[in-house]
Amino acid sequence: MTGLGIGIIGCGVISDIYMRNTAIFPHISLRAVADLVPEAAQAKADAYGVAAMTPAELLARDDIDIVLNLTIPAAHVEVGLAALDAGKHVYSEKPLAGSVREARQLVSAAAGKGLRLGCAPDTFLGGAHQTARALLDDGRIGRATAGTATLMLPGHERWHPNPDFYYAGPGAGPLFDMGPYYITAMLNLLGPVRRVSALASRGRDHRIIAQGPRAGESVPVETATHVAGIMEFANGTLVQIVTSFDVRAHRHSPLELYGTEGSLLIPDPNRFDGDVELFDGEWLTQDINHGHGDGNYRGLGLADMAVAITEGRPHRANGGLALHALDVIESLLSSANSGKTVTLSTSCERPEALTPSDRFGQIDISEAR
Repeated sequence: MTGLGIGIIGCGVISDIYMRNTAIFPHISLRAVADLVPEAAQAKADAYGVAAMTPAELLARDDIDIVLNLTIPAAHVEVGLAALDAGKHVYSEKPLAGSVREARQLVSAAAGKGLRLGCAPDTFLGGAHQTARALLDDGRIGRATAGTATLMLPGHERWHPNPDFYYAGPGAGPLFDMGPYYITAMLNLLGPVRRVSALASRGRDHRIIAQGPRAGESVPVETATHVAGIMEFANGTLVQIVTSFDVRAHRHSPLELYGTEGSLLIPDPNRFDGDVELFDGEWLTQDINHGHGDGNYRGLGLADMAVAITEGRPHRANGGLALHALDVIESLLSSANSGKTVTLSTSCERPEALTPSDRFGQIDISEAR
């Protein structure tokens, strides 16, 4: 087997796309899977031709270089620290932790042991978002002065059979759920955030499940479901962000960036693909010349981390970036609660851009579609 050895802990729904995509990235090799539910691990092991084991057994294996942490968010820190203690690099699904305080523990532990810490989302490495980054860096809109990041929907109870956790207090709500995608996309474009200000509201006290065996059941809402804020980036750009589970319909683009010489429309940051439009007298759809813009490349950040380990360079979807994104989320909510502007306690390096020639793996388009 070639590539760094990958062991996955957590065999839920999201694990399938990661397991499937390990085959397209030659820099990594899936070796084993684990879950607290043995039957779940065995089912994935049978499907992908690898070993099933307990988390402790996986962490003891010498051929596992990186632990891919796909457990529930509440377990991210516990599992991540255990993997680091076992001498493994760690790549985690988002969010890095449930709080900035806990996330700092992971970042500190990884640095202290000389190990890599990575975290989703890695969609900002996709072809569409890297094309937007190149247009910005090439000065096609001049100096970026403002922008918007918009995620507004009616709520997940419309389709999710058990939507309780989306509304259940701290760590819930639209900003924690989808904010990491939108914030990380903007961090890739603009660098770190200096300070934020926000207001928040809760549209309803209860939600009614629309589908599944619990259809008609009422779910209590214990968190803000509409958060509107301003992010002031260190470079001076002001970006309005709105995340909501209270909006039936709207016509806002997911991401927009405005500059002294033009504007950019940037597609859904939960995807690697989509149209990038540049306004220079008229709106023109841009060619996507960067790789990884033709399918779902979940795990691209993990592949980049594996290459970075072998090459001795920084990886892009890193712990510092994820910590700062989480700090933005916490600070927006803190501002909404206090009514005051909040200066962030963290910063981050703007990730190195990918070039059109950078290719970590290629999806078979005929199968992907």
